[in-house]
Amino acid sequence: MHPSTEAHLPTVETARKLGLLTEEFEKINQILGRTPNFTELSIFSVMWSEHCSYKNSIVWLKTLPKDSPRMLAKAGEENAGLVDIGDGLACSFKIESHNHPSAIEPYQGAATGVGGINRDIFTMGARPIAQLNSLRFGNLKLDKTRRLLKGVVRGIGNYGNAFGIPTVGGEVFFDDSFNVNPLVNAFSAGIVKTDQVAKAISYGVGNPVFIVGSATGKDGIHGATFASEDIGEHSAEKLPAVQVGDPFQEKLLLEATLEVIASGNVIGIQDMGAAGIICSTSEMSAKGEHGMEIHLDKVPTRQANMVPFEILLSESQERMLIVVKKGKEAETQAIFDKWDLNCAQIGTVTDTKRLHFYMHGELAADVPADDLVLGGGAPVYHREYREPAYYKKYQQFDIQSVKDFENTEAISEAAKHILSHTNIASKKWVYEQYDSMVGIANRSTNAPSDAAIVRVLGSDKSIVITVDCNSRYVQADPEQGCAIAVAEAARNIVCSGGEPVAITNCLNFGNPYVPEVYWQFVGAIKGMKKACEKFSTPVTGGNVSFYNQSSDEGPVFPTPTIGMLGLMENPANQMTLDFKKAGDLIYLVGASRNDLASSQYLYSYLGVKESPAPHFDLEDEFAVQAVIKDLVTKRMIESAHDVSDGGLFAALAESAMPRGLGFNINPDKNIRLDAFLFGESQSRVVVSVTPEGNDAFVKAMQATQVKFSLLGKVHAADFRLEEKPLLTSAGAKELYDNALGKIMEA
Repeated sequence: MHPSTEAHLPTVETARKLGLLTEEFEKINQILGRTPNFTELSIFSVMWSEHCSYKNSIVWLKTLPKDSPRMLAKAGEENAGLVDIGDGLACSFKIESHNHPSAIEPYQGAATGVGGINRDIFTMGARPIAQLNSLRFGNLKLDKTRRLLKGVVRGIGNYGNAFGIPTVGGEVFFDDSFNVNPLVNAFSAGIVKTDQVAKAISYGVGNPVFIVGSATGKDGIHGATFASEDIGEHSAEKLPAVQVGDPFQEKLLLEATLEVIASGNVIGIQDMGAAGIICSTSEMSAKGEHGMEIHLDKVPTRQANMVPFEILLSESQERMLIVVKKGKEAETQAIFDKWDLNCAQIGTVTDTKRLHFYMHGELAADVPADDLVLGGGAPVYHREYREPAYYKKYQQFDIQSVKDFENTEAISEAAKHILSHTNIASKKWVYEQYDSMVGIANRSTNAPSDAAIVRVLGSDKSIVITVDCNSRYVQADPEQGCAIAVAEAARNIVCSGGEPVAITNCLNFGNPYVPEVYWQFVGAIKGMKKACEKFSTPVTGGNVSFYNQSSDEGPVFPTPTIGMLGLMENPANQMTLDFKKAGDLIYLVGASRNDLASSQYLYSYLGVKESPAPHFDLEDEFAVQAVIKDLVTKRMIESAHDVSDGGLFAALAESAMPRGLGFNINPDKNIRLDAFLFGESQSRVVVSVTPEGNDAFVKAMQATQVKFSLLGKVHAADFRLEEKPLLTSAGAKELYDNALGKIMEA
């Protein structure tokens, strides 16, 4: 029976309920030359959702820089980005969101986010070696926020620890704008030999198509559509749209996948993430300009009587679609039998460029592959955008409207607030639930640095990785704030001894149909573009997460999370952030400014929520980073730590506390004291220098155009300003280490 002969065909109202626009329903009718049946309409609804098609973002994503001599895969065309790191090796890396599922079911939402991003890596033929995560939550005074944080952290920890990949770093940020919509962004990186890379493609008429891994259930159906709408009061009813993960099954799938790729029998392979079977079959077929004939009744299921659309759209975890060379079926089956995993041939490759899905011999759906996918027939929109009224209001902030410090006691109180604020305080309560050492490659667990450093086994190389974004800055000024996110990621890598190479991004915004929200998105892309071009860090891919918005609370702070990959060729270049001994000199590389804009001090201590992004100049930033690279490679400094959240005081404290040291510094008399200590103007790095190396350091700095200043010296135990004690190192560490834990365990 042809699909169009079904008795009750869907209407435009059905299409709307599935998240399609009226004009999209009409376009589907034109593509098919008939009215789609429900299965076909469901196929288009998930493939044309924002989550899969990027229909509201692709016009701007295409403006981002994507080329470099190191790039081995075109952005967005494979499961993950792929960058040449030399000596026949490549690094595959990517960041993705699992925001909506985590808002409804935090444990499984976060766990399956970790599972999904790691599958993207090993589907490329790369063995994952490190994970990071970037998390955003609401007010910790709320029971809901604490519940979400506990669930997400447990989900990440339990899945990642069991899977056996170390979580080597990340960030956690709190703000009321995330009360309803938390953000859960997961990053993974892996290593592959350049001659063993697998592609997400299908071709060769008659080649068999296999589904491998877990059985298919009803979890996650319409998950892609769910991720393409606002969170509302009925969102909890969509719990079946949240997937369920099994890290032990994923570990088996990792080993089996790498083994089958190494066999040389694989034509193409793709992870089944958003939209499940329909996404993998359509994207692989469209890329290879072929078609497929798929028999859905041959798909291993774990629930009885699943109907075609449920099998096609299920987002059950730990599954892959593999196309292998004809005649290699038995070898493929044997590999997955060895690992005790499902391996079922469900179809063959055709030359039709169409996808024909059968159920017990009957044609359930007949759709053209190319019309389903990004770059093919999927709709592309140029959305309206408009500067929000708040933007000009933020620009009107005047630093003279707030009082500077009048005495040491006032500074001490502000310092305590900063060190104990959950955006700045240690995330020990979080990271102690993660295994950071499994795999024995992490170089930075006991050597604190601004970015994570992970050894590439069998090589002297290390990858240097970080995730960065200050959502408060992006809210204040999307273009400037996103450029700062790229710059800070690069600064973190440089301060750790690495060379920035490329980025992946996770773009978290509200509803794209709201012009003021879309303005934030456009501004962020512009800022990312100019910063990536300056640092020669092309965009390898990533994902867009819109609809992080609720009817009650409005949109979240815009959060374009930057995941950056750096490379360290020589392990001797590894640089840490901790002061080494009392008596060493402390310098600031870069210039302090009379700037409190968007600082944590201004926002939470003084309660001034409306101010512009902090001062930032891309040329100054580039020059500072070039100087730091030179100082590191010439072994002229003992430590390096970038000045970011919490300002200079937080940077000094974080450098002093690891070894129980302190500091005594003298303020810049040309700068307000509050701005000097707690302002967050960019392009600054705190470094320490031995007394013996001081002359050489000063001479080297004087040969550059970069401003620098002597702040003071490393002290044995206290935090001092002009010899006046502010805090003891032990007292500061108590505040810093335990602030988050006390809230979570209360």
